[in-house]
Amino acid sequence: MLVGLVVCIIAVIKALGTDFGGAWTMMTEKGYTNIFNWDVKAGSFALKHIIGGMFIAIAMTGLDQEMMQKNISVKTLKDSQKNIMTFSMVLILVNFLFLVLGGVLYLYASANGIKVPPDDLFPTIALSKAFSGSIGIIFIIALISALFPSVDGAITSLTSCFCIDILGLQKSNGTEREKKITRLKVHFSFALVFFIMVLVFKWMNDKLIIDFILKFAGVTYGPLLGLFAFGILTKRKLKEKFIWTVCIVAPILALVLDMVSNPAWYEAKLHMKLGLDSLSATIFNGYKIGNELILINGIITFIGLWFISSKSTDQEFNLKMQPV
Repeated sequence: MLVGLVVCIIAVIKALGTDFGGAWTMMTEKGYTNIFNWDVKAGSFALKHIIGGMFIAIAMTGLDQEMMQKNISVKTLKDSQKNIMTFSMVLILVNFLFLVLGGVLYLYASANGIKVPPDDLFPTIALSKAFSGSIGIIFIIALISALFPSVDGAITSLTSCFCIDILGLQKSNGTEREKKITRLKVHFSFALVFFIMVLVFKWMNDKLIIDFILKFAGVTYGPLLGLFAFGILTKRKLKEKFIWTVCIVAPILALVLDMVSNPAWYEAKLHMKLGLDSLSATIFNGYKIGNELILINGIITFIGLWFISSKSTDQEFNLKMQPV
């Protein structure tokens, strides 16, 4: 994918009739190199991205089988820490390259009078007659090679978690054949869920899908963050039968808060008028919740867990912390 990305950047820059330095100067003049937004009320405020992105990364990595395996399979803690830092540097480079690609695509579109939604910009340019579809084919092949393993790993992880934690398949008395049939059914069901989500995105006709993904992550990963923080920071004993209730109620409350804060965003996605503008102005006074939604969600979860817990003795806590 990285090779395809670099090839695309070079091809578009050459089509602009300049070099990388010239393209960077042109992007700077148009403001495409501005990274940080310092408007505190805006959903894209820099610190909201940094803090929210940090907690999203913590929560998502904790549930990603492939990401965790890359770190826990390393022999020593020091080497594992090096692995994380090295991978982080690589991700920064990759993100930078994608931002550069976006910048040169906007330059090319502006120079050639191309006006399409942001997510349609690359396929429109890459598959145009000017490039004969060459860079489009290169990048699509690279993208498929990178995404298929990720999707496969995600569905496999969900299947494993659901079969073990929800269905208790390992402890069931069924035959191996019955267990295999159950795993296949669950795997197919999650594949179907992924397909339905693609259709939902298509129905929403959202051309800034990354924005939706970050919002979705803030809603769904918040309870995991709250559970993790509660387990690390407290010695309290939870009433386990109520945990699922808190983990459902907390995201709903966080979603309601975000909806009141950003009514226009949800109206655009749902294609309907919510009538929350006056309420939003009264409560938030123009403040827009951004990526810090996951932190708000985690705090609500933490508070909910506190109410369904009680003090535990040191003996109970030590017993809970013992390895299984």
